[in-house]
Amino acid sequence: MKPWYRFPFWPVILLLLLAMASSCYKDDDPIPDAPSGTVSFTIDHRVNGEPLQLNELKYTNAAGNIYMVNDLMYFISDITFYRNDGSRKVIGAWKEIFYVDEVIPATKTIKFPDKIPTGSYDSISFIFGISEAKNKSFMFVNPPEVIMGWPEVLGGGYHYMMLNGKWKDTTGTVMPFNFHLGIGQLYKGNGYNIDSIYAFVQNYFRVTLPGSSFQMADKGNLTFLLTMNIEKWFESPHVYDHNHWGGAIMQRQPAMQMAKENGWDVFSIEPY
Repeated sequence: MKPWYRFPFWPVILLLLLAMASSCYKDDDPIPDAPSGTVSFTIDHRVNGEPLQLNELKYTNAAGNIYMVNDLMYFISDITFYRNDGSRKVIGAWKEIFYVDEVIPATKTIKFPDKIPTGSYDSISFIFGISEAKNKSFMFVNPPEVIMGWPEVLGGGYHYMMLNGKWKDTTGTVMPFNFHLGIGQLYKGNGYNIDSIYAFVQNYFRVTLPGSSFQMADKGNLTFLLTMNIEKWFESPHVYDHNHWGGAIMQRQPAMQMAKENGWDVFSIEPY
């Protein structure tokens, strides 16, 4: 019998090397992307169908209040695309909370980083504000988002919206208002002493956009115009009267509840 080292092993070794090389080549083959496209929003702010003009006492709401808007800042989050087959795509790959500011044009264009799978979609929705699970204090440390902080003693996290302006009261005096949405509070008794807070109320809400069905083609690039119709904050189902509620609604959950319920049809959407 020949010693083991006399057997011709080199053909076997060669075959093993070829098999390994073939395996490595297959592993390195790029996986083709699933058919998909992209979606972006261009955001517009209007009053009674006309582009918002800041600092002009020219608007009248459903209660007959003559008012102006000085500032408008808000968050939208958890944008969701619903397919006809019942599945859905939630934006969240790199960013899921979007800040919008009337005076910062860059915030009024949102290009979603996620790829949207091809197919037919019934509708689009989003959360106005930030959900309880995500609305954590100090997650924004830089401007402009940092200015949206909500006081810790009032629940913490961030404002959902700051809509600041002025209105003409029953005496004709121009008075400031801060129409702010965020976490509400329930108080023992009739006052607003922070020591009497016994519960907090989450006032964020989901907006389902009417007429938002669309078809996504492979490598498609769709842009939608998302419009906030500001007058609707004061219209339905509640007529909001600045003369009744005064200049601020923070700490006044009944007023914030009205604003929350009025927000159901504030937004509209169309192809852009």
